[in-house]
Amino acid sequence: MQGKTFVGLLVTAMTVMACGSGGQVQRTALPDIDGVFAHRVGQFEVFMLVEAERDGNAGILVNADESILARLIPETGFRHTANAFLVKTPDRNILIDTGTGAGGVVLNRLRELGMEPEMVDTVLLTHLHFDHFGGLQANGRANFPNAQICLSERELDFFTVANVNEAAVNTLALYSGRVETFSPGQLGSSGAGLLPGITPIASYGHTPGHTVFLIEDGSDRLLIAGDFLHLALVQFAHPEISATFDVDPAAAAASRRQILDYAARNNIPVGGMHIVYPGIGTVESD
Repeated sequence: MQGKTFVGLLVTAMTVMACGSGGQVQRTALPDIDGVFAHRVGQFEVFMLVEAERDGNAGILVNADESILARLIPETGFRHTANAFLVKTPDRNILIDTGTGAGGVVLNRLRELGMEPEMVDTVLLTHLHFDHFGGLQANGRANFPNAQICLSERELDFFTVANVNEAAVNTLALYSGRVETFSPGQLGSSGAGLLPGITPIASYGHTPGHTVFLIEDGSDRLLIAGDFLHLALVQFAHPEISATFDVDPAAAAASRRQILDYAARNNIPVGGMHIVYPGIGTVESD
């Protein structure tokens, strides 16, 4: 994204256009805040919040052909990012993922937007890897004391029963009585929304219950796709290549192809937790 066009191979090839191209992704009026990108979905305001950015490492990819890497990754290297998203609707303040919590960066970005942590009504979790839920707490205290925490039942069961993630168990315990689970629907189906204008969609593979969220208001839509990919320079071009972080690499690749194809066919912008600023862009068949 960053002004470049990437080619990917689905049923047809995919390209990712720079944000703002074709008038499809537009910045809303807002003060110039470092590490924040604003996007409007009908009456909803969506803010991509950068928690951290660092030099990227292609070693996270599984069985990537060296010729592909040489063609797609600049000799000067590339950047890796970790993002969260704030969605402000007329009725709710919704945070999608929280980052790790390191340095209180996400909390500070929220405050720069006039949003105290106590004002967050709902936290939606795409999955239970630390860089997505760690920011729920600091020093053993809940960062969002008034928020309901929502995640897929399948994800919760995997990381608290089948393959216990103690950090996740301990963090969610801080929100005792306010953790709600759901069963995400399938991409393209008319499943029930979790909240007005927000529909959870199953995107399994990265983790067993990984969920993406379709944001809709009127005719405007945005797909916040979590960890559907980790290295955009390569995985838009070759969605069949997965990352070492994926619990089921083959299922993750299938989900990635499905998301990119659906976004292209339906002209829906996509936002990702590991896509460098501005983190939101359009996908087109090439």
